[in-house]
Amino acid sequence: MSEIGGMNIQAIAQKYGTPCVVYDENILRNRLREFTENFRSDVFQTDVIYASKAFNCKAMISLISEYGCGLDVVSGGELYTAYKAGYDCSKIFFHGNNKTPDEIRMALACGVGTIVVDNVMEAEELLNQIKDTDYHVNVFLRINPGIEAHTHKYIVTAHVDSKFGISVLDEEEIREAVKLFGSTDRITFEGLHAHIGSQIFDKQAYTELVKKMFAFAAKMNSEYGTSLTAVNLGGGFAAYYTKADHPVPIQEVCEEILKTSAEENAKYGNPIKRILIEPGRSIVAEAGYNLYTVGYIKKTPNRLYAFVDGGMSDNIRPALYQAEYDAFIAGKEEEEVFADYTIAGKCCESGDLLIQSIPLPEVKKGDILVMKTTGAYGYSMASHYNKLPLPAAVFVRNGEDRCVIERESYDHLISLEK
Repeated sequence: MSEIGGMNIQAIAQKYGTPCVVYDENILRNRLREFTENFRSDVFQTDVIYASKAFNCKAMISLISEYGCGLDVVSGGELYTAYKAGYDCSKIFFHGNNKTPDEIRMALACGVGTIVVDNVMEAEELLNQIKDTDYHVNVFLRINPGIEAHTHKYIVTAHVDSKFGISVLDEEEIREAVKLFGSTDRITFEGLHAHIGSQIFDKQAYTELVKKMFAFAAKMNSEYGTSLTAVNLGGGFAAYYTKADHPVPIQEVCEEILKTSAEENAKYGNPIKRILIEPGRSIVAEAGYNLYTVGYIKKTPNRLYAFVDGGMSDNIRPALYQAEYDAFIAGKEEEEVFADYTIAGKCCESGDLLIQSIPLPEVKKGDILVMKTTGAYGYSMASHYNKLPLPAAVFVRNGEDRCVIERESYDHLISLEK
């Protein structure tokens, strides 16, 4: 693989420098098309809501808008980016467990369509801000359905200590939230939201989630006096990082969700008319590549290191989550394996290891190492640790490149300092 999006990798590195985050725009478009075409139903209104925390910039939000997707934001910064990108704020879902009063005020002023309320105190804050105004907002209540999905398994249990949402077992809290929503005609309590994990490889986890959510919606409508019409099933759709990963095809998981939703809706006689999903990682992850220039090579008694000019500052997931990645040396894809290398970053941390061990051809100073599937939670979790500037982000499509985020300069790095 000597090209990304039809453009030579070395040419990209030479033009934009390294580290650099490169997105194959056709892969982004194909994923958006897959979700929007496969998540359709004759029974429900369906919505694909892009979870912008995976990768958020104006160019990405414009692409989301082009495909008619909604947008999930979790902070004032993500909301502001969408607003400045010209996105229709009525299609935004504002998530988060600790929205500040300023963020709620900003959401109302921008015309955010839906606020996903996490807890009773937030419901009180929203009610306080919306009274004596002309604002009207739809709300979803985030609940904890007692299904905790992990990478290769799901556990059906009440995860009572999650920081997100209200447990379905906590009837007192839920009743209080319902009471607050019903105390004003400026709030429409439309539906329930849940999210059960990330990198979910077993579609049965979604089957169990749908069953739990529709059953609880029926209970709320019959016992809590609500008139819920929507269920948001969150995200968690997996991406391919290494050969150990086997994501469920998008078409297959969408079919399972839609089929089970129709069955459960008929079973309970629920007036659910709208179901939503929030893919983020699965849209952007495999479209992204991190380009690094190899610096020094070091041999220790038990490791052969290849040092690169980035690291945990632009991709903290290996250090934070022990996430695993695949990589290759640009231009050496056909060469024989020379040795197993440890790919280490330049940050002053022993844990700054991007890849623990990977077989590669002989790696030399100046080589371009390409790390695959870096499109999600790399740039968006990047930091200035060791005063390292943030890399450029580039979209490439059919051999044409465009910079969507400029490389940060040292002057910009200190621009807010006095």
